[in-house]
Amino acid sequence: MKELVFVTHNKGKAKSAEKYFKNIKFTTYDFELDEPRSEDLKEIATAKVKQAYSLVKKPCIALDTGFFIDALNGFPKTFVNFALETIGIDGILKLMENQENRDCRFEEVLAYYDGEEIRYFYGRHPGEIAYEVEGQDRHEKWSDLWYVFKPKHFEKTLAQMNETEREQRRKIDGSQEALKVFAEWFEGTEEI
Repeated sequence: MKELVFVTHNKGKAKSAEKYFKNIKFTTYDFELDEPRSEDLKEIATAKVKQAYSLVKKPCIALDTGFFIDALNGFPKTFVNFALETIGIDGILKLMENQENRDCRFEEVLAYYDGEEIRYFYGRHPGEIAYEVEGQDRHEKWSDLWYVFKPKHFEKTLAQMNETEREQRRKIDGSQEALKVFAEWFEGTEEI
């Protein structure tokens, strides 16, 4: 049976990943990986997966996600944690006051490393910023941005949506999930 380790400290990311890996031995390793200061998601994912492999010595994945707000010239970009720790959701909403263009998106890069080769898988989730914090805390939440991110074609934030609604969203909002794309590729590869 194939084996894969997801090294992450983000419990929401780990919970999301579990649903995609049914036919393999999938484990998570709870560790907060170092992130280089960079605006390049691929560079960050590369550094994280190399560090992850040095810890577990098995085929593993690392995932990095950025959040881009068009009206703020892309801010906070790859510096999501910094933005949330400093100005928080309320600060982001304050920056968005009186902004007509509320378009934003999550972008993600998943890096897979088997000790020899790194492969990359990409995701993109378009949407818009809500006018206020809306929704409930959920165990699969990746970030507090779930309270203000409304997927394209929806009037609810991710934090307001139940699992069925989030699955429906994935089918109609133009999203591509790096975890899903990777899982389909990985399950189709030969035994490692």
